[in-house]
Amino acid sequence: MLVLKFGGTSVGSIENMTNVKNIINDGEKKVVVLSAMSGTTNALVDISEFIRAKELEVALIKINELYDIYKKTVKDLLSDTFLIIEAEAYVNTIFSGLIDLLNINYSELLHNKIVAQGELLSTFLFSRFLFQENIKVALLPALDFMRVDKNNEPDDFYIKQNFNRIINEISDVDIYITQGFVCLDAEGTISNLQRGGSDYTATIIGAAIEAKEVQIWTDIDGFHNNDPRFVENTKAISNLSFNEAAELAYFGAKILHPQTVVPVRTLNIPVRLKNTMSPDSYGTLITNEIHGEGIKAIAAKDNIYAIKIKSARMLQAYGFLKKVFEVFEKYETAIDMITTSEIAVSLTIDDDTHLKAIVEELEKIANVEVDDYMSIVCLVGNTIIYHQDTPQLFQVLQDVNVRMIAYGGSNNNISLLVNTSDKKETLRKLQRYVFEHSDRLVLN
Repeated sequence: MLVLKFGGTSVGSIENMTNVKNIINDGEKKVVVLSAMSGTTNALVDISEFIRAKELEVALIKINELYDIYKKTVKDLLSDTFLIIEAEAYVNTIFSGLIDLLNINYSELLHNKIVAQGELLSTFLFSRFLFQENIKVALLPALDFMRVDKNNEPDDFYIKQNFNRIINEISDVDIYITQGFVCLDAEGTISNLQRGGSDYTATIIGAAIEAKEVQIWTDIDGFHNNDPRFVENTKAISNLSFNEAAELAYFGAKILHPQTVVPVRTLNIPVRLKNTMSPDSYGTLITNEIHGEGIKAIAAKDNIYAIKIKSARMLQAYGFLKKVFEVFEKYETAIDMITTSEIAVSLTIDDDTHLKAIVEELEKIANVEVDDYMSIVCLVGNTIIYHQDTPQLFQVLQDVNVRMIAYGGSNNNISLLVNTSDKKETLRKLQRYVFEHSDRLVLN
């Protein structure tokens, strides 16, 4: 069985929903995971923020604006009278529920309930559309099987047992539709897999049913060798290894959620990235196989904070680094890059939630400096640190103020910390050198 995930743009209009219907309607049994329609999650996050700020009148206006969009979507998408009545009733229930939440004190649980409504709406409406098109379809609520444990990791046993039980009970269908992103937490309350988590949902399900392949459908032809938002003449990459894809996703390639490949890598279930608007394009196939050496792609990650921790007593001070790492562990804040010298440690984080508290604790043992508006530029490819021409990259960047370099921590990754104001030019310089004016660093 295949698992196909479609992003918000793919289900963001009637035309695109029709494209999705044509893609999945091939007579082969499959699971289809849907994101919320494009723009919906952002609107729901805004509504949640207005409720948190107690701007309830503004929140109500935003709810009604989104309600109007979905009432129109029902009329444009469906023509069967019974299905229109059913869909309108469902949409009314969703938005009445959102209005009722205005009277509840704000909490994380309230936020999670609000942002989950987008996937509930998109899956219900799309399932009714498929039913109208005489496709055998079943809607499977993700909250019936998708759960994370106390460490916010997928509860694999629970998911596998419940999902397989459900599809075995409903076997006479061609398409199983379910929500991406939403899940239950270890206490059984509604939670989510964070933004972009629908990709993660798809591979978790793929692992649970040992799928033949997991396909992530979006609005671009797979991974590109650079960020097409900032660099011209980028090209799609036909094949990547799981390690290469994981590095690119973590360091800023928006096409894939960073955790996506984890559930399927050990099972060697291929992940294919495809373009809903160009379904015949090859896209990018991600497997355990390694194709070529050298740099395959460049990505960038913004909103990075660089922290320099300096202590004259660090030299030969046993346990100093342990104390530093314990501070970040205490506040559950991940470190992206790290370099050390005799008297200082420099590291980066991308989550400033507890930055003030972290700095206050670190200042008890060292002098601390924090720089913001930083970006990590990541170069990814198989064994690039061993490629004979890789050192020449630094000649190309001689006019860029590179703050930190992570080289050798992974065979597949070189990371550079630069000022965000220098990011675009850094990406363009690397594009010209690596992909346009030289084949020395790219061996396919």
